[in-house]
Amino acid sequence: MDSEKEAVELNRNLYPNIEPYSSGFLKVSDIHTIYWEQSGNPNGHPVVFLHGGPGGGTAPSNRRFFDPDFYRIILFDQRGAGKSTPHACLEENKTWDLVDDIEKLREHLEIPEWQVFGGSWGSTLALAYSQSHPDKVTGMVLRGIFLLRKKEIDWFYEGGAAAIYPDAWEPFRDLIPENERESFIDAYHKRLNSNDMETQYAAARAWTKWEMMTAHLLPNEEIIKKGDDDNFSLAFARIENHYFVNQGFFPTDSFLLDNVDKIRHINTTIVQGRYDVCCPMMSAWDLHKAWPEADLKVVPNAGHSANEPGIAEELVAANEMLKKSIKKNVL
Repeated sequence: MDSEKEAVELNRNLYPNIEPYSSGFLKVSDIHTIYWEQSGNPNGHPVVFLHGGPGGGTAPSNRRFFDPDFYRIILFDQRGAGKSTPHACLEENKTWDLVDDIEKLREHLEIPEWQVFGGSWGSTLALAYSQSHPDKVTGMVLRGIFLLRKKEIDWFYEGGAAAIYPDAWEPFRDLIPENERESFIDAYHKRLNSNDMETQYAAARAWTKWEMMTAHLLPNEEIIKKGDDDNFSLAFARIENHYFVNQGFFPTDSFLLDNVDKIRHINTTIVQGRYDVCCPMMSAWDLHKAWPEADLKVVPNAGHSANEPGIAEELVAANEMLKKSIKKNVL
């Protein structure tokens, strides 16, 4: 009863917009430099936000999931995404490079350990990072679970989700000639890596629109328009496709599930939209079965996006729960 009462009392509203108090660029390899920023309380509990895609980049609204009086909020753009350079670059761009970058950023900002927050691909990266560095993670909030298994990729890119969104699927499908439709991932890979930039842009627009049209339970026109932004689409589509063609650079299909023991002790909440078409609930359920110690919150009236009201509320509440437990431990 106490925990139910506690859950009711938690703030579930997004915090007001804030500006960063510091930002910069960190050179993480001979090729790549990543953009980072900090907002909230400079002396607060550090939390790192891991964006989706891969290739999606961060947005100012990402800061709003966290209490700025309590948290030191760190956002960064992963290799090739957002303000990081070079834009849309696939060289030296693998999951384990990003895991190393998170560590380099933590050390650069002189943070001993931090909370990790990630949705969609951000949940994949959060699991990979925490399993590699469990001693550096104080707690996690994961949303729209994506384990990058073959069945998840096939569901979204090889015709499964088309059963629910046939209208959105057709433009994605029709860009590819019929004789290449055996693997849309491979066919798009060819075009997204073409020597002709217009071919790249056309493929990037179609790829991005397909995801943006399926990311919300109710269509969000503002998000769908991102598909028309060539700068955003190119990084989003090229980097996503590069990771998916390579099975996320994981040694086995079930790698993240097989390594749950390494993070079982970490206080974690999983937030999942019941009608998530991009990352269907089967993955959150599989993670829940492998990791019953983590708290699974299923939002009954939501799809994939963190910006859907029910999901945003649960994400804020999950951070509030972690904040309470941190405060308790300090006392």
